[in-house]
Amino acid sequence: MNRRKKGNQILKARAKKANAKLSSNSKPKYISKADRETSAIEPTEVKNIVSAE
Repeated sequence: MNRRKKGNQILKARAKKANAKLSSNSKPKYISKADRETSAIEPTEVKNIVSAE
């Protein structure tokens, strides 16, 4: 691999990493299993209270 190609390859890799860092994350933030269970329970409790009235 010649010197010019190697230099361009390094610069392209740096630019790609910088763009990835600046772009918004497409993945949602991780929610633990316990937190998912508690958040699933809370809305049902609210519905039960509203329907009891």
